[in-house]
Amino acid sequence: MKLLCSAMIILLATIAVAQPAPKRPKITGIDHVDFYTTNAQANEQLYNVVLGISLANPVEPGQTQRFMVGAQWVGYSPAPDSKSIDRMDHIAFRTDDCKALREYLAASRIKVPDSCADLKDGGRSFGVKDAEGHNVEFVQRQKLQRVLLASRDPVSHRLIHTGFIVHDRAAEDHFYRDILGFHLYWHGGMHPDQTDWVAMQVPDGTDWLEYMLNVKPNPDLHTTGVMNHISLGVRDMKAAQAKLEAHGWKPHGDEHAQMGKDGKWQLNLFDPDQTRIELMEFTPAEKPCCSEFQGKHPSERE
Repeated sequence: MKLLCSAMIILLATIAVAQPAPKRPKITGIDHVDFYTTNAQANEQLYNVVLGISLANPVEPGQTQRFMVGAQWVGYSPAPDSKSIDRMDHIAFRTDDCKALREYLAASRIKVPDSCADLKDGGRSFGVKDAEGHNVEFVQRQKLQRVLLASRDPVSHRLIHTGFIVHDRAAEDHFYRDILGFHLYWHGGMHPDQTDWVAMQVPDGTDWLEYMLNVKPNPDLHTTGVMNHISLGVRDMKAAQAKLEAHGWKPHGDEHAQMGKDGKWQLNLFDPDQTRIELMEFTPAEKPCCSEFQGKHPSERE
């Protein structure tokens, strides 16, 4: 009997070892980014009028505004604390298999919910926290539908990246690179010998997450808004600026076109809570500083 029990234990252990680890399903891009606002009316003026982006019905609990950027969206909810300096709620990436990704992360010792939640559009999602506590959601859409935008001529049809403050690059790299399969797209800084920004591209697409490094302790609302941002892709910055001006916008202060360190034209706008909405050309017009690009550039439609 003892020999039989020992044999069974060895057999079960062999089977457990032989079972392959769960395979990571595809992560194809950004689905949406959610922020907080203290001035919904001014926010709608910026997105719907200045940027020409259509307002859609809210789909998440507590959400009051949702602005469609092609098949992606930017959402807003009332700020729970008007004195808070962080207006970013969460970021969301698309996957082709919610259940498999949840199981994969669980096997990688990431705390996950018991199951994926069902969404109103028939999709599924679940949320986790990354190494620094940022709220990250993964969404499987039943069917991607490109929403027809407002007739006022939207400035952009693509959300190409989002970024937030990162204090420990190594810890975030373990989560996004080692576990989720993100890879380096570009990195650079205000000075050639310093890395202030690290663009980590999704493993199965061209959207990216930007680590915003070297932020001083106790930043104010404006600094946090600059760092915790989104970027809308445009083909031609001059044409994009012409659209903005036709919608009543004029260059002023920090809101003006400029060449980025990555060699791409960019133009920063700010919502009422000083969150940065960056317009960026899809491809570089000049050689980037600091490092070469290591991934495919995004395009208007993917």
